[in-house]
Amino acid sequence: MLAHLTIKNVAVIENAQIDFSKGLNILTGETGAGKSIVIDSINAILGERTSKDIIRTGTDKAFVFAEFTDVSKEAKAVLVELGIDDEDELIIQRTLSSDGKSSCRINSQPVTASALKLIGNELITVCGQHDSQKLLQKSSHLYYIDSLAGDDELLSSYRETFNRLTAAENELSSLSVDETEKRMKLDFLQYQIQEIEDAAIEPGEQEKLINQKRVINNRENIIKGLHTVETLINGDESVPGINDLLYNLNSQLTLLAEYDVKYSAYLEKAESLRYELEECASDASSDILSFDFEGASLDQIESRLDVIYRMSKKYGGSEESILSTFEKLKEEYDSIRFSDERIKELTEAITVLKEEALQKAVKLSQARKKAAQRFEQDVIEELSYLNMPQAVFSVRFSETELTSNGIDSAEFFISINPGQEPKPLIKTASGGELSRIMLAIRCCLSEADGIGTMIFDEIDSGVSGSAAGKIAVKLRDLSRSRQVICVTHLPQIAASADNHLYIQKEIRNQQTLTDVYSLDHESRVREISKI
Repeated sequence: MLAHLTIKNVAVIENAQIDFSKGLNILTGETGAGKSIVIDSINAILGERTSKDIIRTGTDKAFVFAEFTDVSKEAKAVLVELGIDDEDELIIQRTLSSDGKSSCRINSQPVTASALKLIGNELITVCGQHDSQKLLQKSSHLYYIDSLAGDDELLSSYRETFNRLTAAENELSSLSVDETEKRMKLDFLQYQIQEIEDAAIEPGEQEKLINQKRVINNRENIIKGLHTVETLINGDESVPGINDLLYNLNSQLTLLAEYDVKYSAYLEKAESLRYELEECASDASSDILSFDFEGASLDQIESRLDVIYRMSKKYGGSEESILSTFEKLKEEYDSIRFSDERIKELTEAITVLKEEALQKAVKLSQARKKAAQRFEQDVIEELSYLNMPQAVFSVRFSETELTSNGIDSAEFFISINPGQEPKPLIKTASGGELSRIMLAIRCCLSEADGIGTMIFDEIDSGVSGSAAGKIAVKLRDLSRSRQVICVTHLPQIAASADNHLYIQKEIRNQQTLTDVYSLDHESRVREISKI
């Protein structure tokens, strides 16, 4: 439900704060007072195209702010798609600049105008001359019929079967190649598999080889360093080693421990250190004696690294990736090699799934057509009540290939005058005539359509007398299940309002300005009398 609308610097509206209520909201005012500006402002926050010409003269920006409450689950689903938290309250802002640019926000999060259009389709339906909402989109007509038919369970069951059928057909398509192409593919896969097998790559091999290469390139420095380590620890003829110093240290600590037992701990640490250094010197000596000069040559290592590099460029960036690719290639090879058996399985499964999907699609189509017949009669009755007794309304189905929606395509057709061939709804009428048709259809779809707010613009065009009273009754009926906003010049409709908004244009300080007022009971009586 649209709870509040702020309009700043749009045409002759400098600053308007409009509070809408549940039920029927009526907008009245003199011709040219600015009622259309309010509707244009609502269209702006619904993502409709806007012109910089609507920016008030003397300013460089226009601003529209709308607050919605009791947001429907359908609208929340769109918010989730847009990456916005699905809350019960929703705030939409749009700023228009004189340079032709605009900025849009939903709950303070920047979005595009197309995102506003997506969410707007689930918040408000504008019924009027320039209506472009869901009801005038052929793609939504089948959705409305499904809603009326209550066929959710049948549709869900059909789509589950259809999805399995599509998956099987896609797999069959990928397997269905001619024998020459199949042989070529198998040969190429076999070549790739053999190439990786011959390479015999092992995880971590590259790192190990790089380390071996580093050792070979620096073996003289390594042997020299090991000799230095051994000398520093054990000493030589000219210089005492660390162990000699530690021996002297231990002798002194042994003497101290005789005087005070606490120095025994010092002695234990020094002894442990001496043993560790002796082990280190021993290891260095062993490494010198056993240094492997007979291992892989540098040329062999370089050759092996080159193999791994070439494999990684072709089959993956690491040994693990190469081996993973190897497994996938073998799986693909086996799938093609044994594809004849799989093709036979899939062909049989597709035959069964097609029959199952078709049976469900036929049941779905029957449910839709049954619901459409009731819908057609209901709409015709509503149109007759609204003083369009010659109108003919129909839902035309055309059969399609199996799709996610079954075998049906649906579109609403209408003929207003006798002798006229029914035409698609969007091509038939405009202005108030279209609004009355929309009102009739919406009354019949009131339980099926989850949109919370409906706006009727020009619904009273060319209407007076009893027809006006009937429109007022229908608007009241419709407003019991959703919020209705209606621009009108008719007293019968204005008198039915739950919330009466008066739009007034004045000249102040040589400027034309429009204000919007919520009328109390006495003001309403005066305004309706004036109408």
